[in-house]
Amino acid sequence: MYIPYNSRKDYHKSKFGAVEEGTEIVFRIVMPRNFSVSGAFLAVKEEFSQEKQLIPMQWERMQGDSEEWWRVEFTPSKAGLYFYHFEYDTPFGRSVILLHREGYGIPNTPGRDWQLTVYEKGFIAPSKFKGGIIYQIFPDRFAFSGKDKKGVPSYRILRSDRENEPYWKPDENGITLNNDFFGGDLEGIRQKLDYLEDLGVTCIYLNPIFRAHSNHRYDTGDYLSIDPLLGDEKDFKRLCSDAKKKGISIILDGVFSHTGDDSVYFNKYSNYPSSGAYQSKESPYYNWYKFRNFPEDYECWWGIKILPEVTEENEDFLQFITDENGVLRKWMKLGADGWRLDVADELPDIFLDRLREAVKAEKSDALILGEVWEDASNKVSYSVRRRYLLGRQLDSVMNYPFADAIIRFVRTGDTSSFSETVMTVLENYPKTVVDVLMNHIGSHDTMRIINALAGESLMNKPRSWQSGKKLSDESYEKGIKLVKLASAIQFTLPGIPSIYYGDEIGMQGYADPFNRGCFIEENAEESLLSHYRKLGEIRKNNSCFKEGNFRFVSCERACIAYVREDENASLLVIANRNETDIEYYLHEEWHSSEVILGEGESSYFIKVPAMSAVILKKSH
Repeated sequence: MYIPYNSRKDYHKSKFGAVEEGTEIVFRIVMPRNFSVSGAFLAVKEEFSQEKQLIPMQWERMQGDSEEWWRVEFTPSKAGLYFYHFEYDTPFGRSVILLHREGYGIPNTPGRDWQLTVYEKGFIAPSKFKGGIIYQIFPDRFAFSGKDKKGVPSYRILRSDRENEPYWKPDENGITLNNDFFGGDLEGIRQKLDYLEDLGVTCIYLNPIFRAHSNHRYDTGDYLSIDPLLGDEKDFKRLCSDAKKKGISIILDGVFSHTGDDSVYFNKYSNYPSSGAYQSKESPYYNWYKFRNFPEDYECWWGIKILPEVTEENEDFLQFITDENGVLRKWMKLGADGWRLDVADELPDIFLDRLREAVKAEKSDALILGEVWEDASNKVSYSVRRRYLLGRQLDSVMNYPFADAIIRFVRTGDTSSFSETVMTVLENYPKTVVDVLMNHIGSHDTMRIINALAGESLMNKPRSWQSGKKLSDESYEKGIKLVKLASAIQFTLPGIPSIYYGDEIGMQGYADPFNRGCFIEENAEESLLSHYRKLGEIRKNNSCFKEGNFRFVSCERACIAYVREDENASLLVIANRNETDIEYYLHEEWHSSEVILGEGESSYFIKVPAMSAVILKKSH
């Protein structure tokens, strides 16, 4: 098939992927001689300004007897999102070359424009997180220190039966109260730091820790205080300090698009002494919220009445969160090294701009991660094109595209969508963003990875079906193999792998709340835990996972192979989803390489067992 342009080939586009503003890029198209092309053009539109250009290309040279090369230099002077295609003239009129698929275009074929992400000069993500491992903790369920709980509200149910699932049945009003607590706390996390260090963890991401009504704590009650079941500021400072001694950073969950209705700020139930927005229009918090008909009719997050929405553009709210003595900087002064932003796509640009200024003013090397489920480079939310990754907002995002691609490949062996998803992200995101992508394969919002890979579909399954549901022994055994395969891929793709607490010991669970059970280390599947520790060791000992290059070697027949490399280390990852062993042919450069994951020796071939991965390290 004739291909005049492929954005992933350096002779067609001199700089792969996103570029810094002011970078010159050479574009080149290759046209058949028999097309009789008399002129060619680069058509570019900048998304935010809607500025359009039609730039003539120059005839460059002949390639053999049948091809003509046309080229043009383009230097985007400002950060933005650019979309481009090519046009050319022949005796039959003007034609267009659009993106068909996998980076390449075909003349006169339906398609779309290519994307060019141009980020601000000097934009860099914090380097101290690169090459590391994130561990996500749902605080109530991870570790209980044994300390007595004081000041517990009467509506809370304290449970000691940690081996049982959370309560999920609605009450007589059809409401699931989320008011059962298992006692996990900050001191319990601190006591587990040695365990996390052995896993190779370099960053702990904590789901919300602030005072709240519910056990998930996404209904914030007071941004300025720790929930009493978790501890207090002294416990938080001690956790951050001791973690830092082990090279582990702490990042917090920032829930700023809404608060709880049972909060200092809304105070619907008069549980706080001050006047809340629900109680009085004279409340200092009244203008934070969006009342349609005061006080009962107000806008709330996704229609959930306990989560009244905040007007994030409100200057009083902005100052409360971002000022020098505001929420963000208070907790960073106490030891936090960054923030994960809940529903970042629901936070307006002015809020994200101010948030970044505050976070970076407090700690220039702090990390700002956003929850965005789609391609964050071209996301549209509320009819607005977002600019998360251009330099003034996020450092990076939760990488749902990679998670979906890994799970799809490990479940089905689909190599084509896997390679296209990976390459699209690498092409659209700035390299500095890619290096700190949060590469999760499970979280508090998704089913446990072992269920996602070896369990049944959740389509139309109610909570009553999920309750008490366990994989059969056969499915669990297969699931352990598949989790090992998925995690090997997760740990070696560009970005930072994120372990959802308990996935490394084989915890099961379908959707919320069954994916939020209590961590019980004594129930660990030991071979899986050893596997995760091995992956942590591999990341720690190979510099190529920090900022190293990535390239596919092959991607077909339910097997993918790719290389991670820098000047100090070159690794070949081969992932076999087939239900049978394979013999993978090795290029000469990989003969006699060290097998650092898997068994056997490498020569002309390497054996890759069914549903597993091997990693080879080249001698330097």
